[in-house]
Amino acid sequence: MTTFLRPALSLMLLMTAITGVIYPLTVTGIAQLAFPEQANGSLVRDSAGKVLGSALIAQDFSGDTWFHPRPSAGTYATVASSASNLAPSNPALATRVKDSATQLAVPGQGPVPLALLTTSGSGLDPHLPPEAIRYQLARVAAARNVPVQSVEQLVAEHTEQPLVGPPVVNVLLLNQALAQLNN
Repeated sequence: MTTFLRPALSLMLLMTAITGVIYPLTVTGIAQLAFPEQANGSLVRDSAGKVLGSALIAQDFSGDTWFHPRPSAGTYATVASSASNLAPSNPALATRVKDSATQLAVPGQGPVPLALLTTSGSGLDPHLPPEAIRYQLARVAAARNVPVQSVEQLVAEHTEQPLVGPPVVNVLLLNQALAQLNN
């Protein structure tokens, strides 16, 4: 019996050490050396060094002075990150989207962009298409009492072109720049 047990236990301990300790430490070390900002969560800090959030996770902004991200099914909490799981045929989804569209509608600006009405797959996507940001431009500029052109310039500076896909704007980074505009 010990002829089978000893090699099995030895192999289990060896594999536990390799896959549970050595490999994770090696990958973490390489990530810290090669990509330190990403390995530490892509944290966004204010001028005093206080962490405002992560550039990878949407933050909740409310009020007319801020650009709003897309809705979150998990109320922007990473613990509850998920999609709403409401099918397009679900009446609850149609009601929520219709209510949001009514609430966000700006007379004379056309329909509310879909990205401002629907959640992302994770419920935490920090990016919006530039059209969804432009839809909010007049409101934000008026609430902050700054020229629309100044806010448009910030949007242009914060529009990213990923390697694949359409341009996007990180709402947290844009709002951080917007806060600096008023200082």
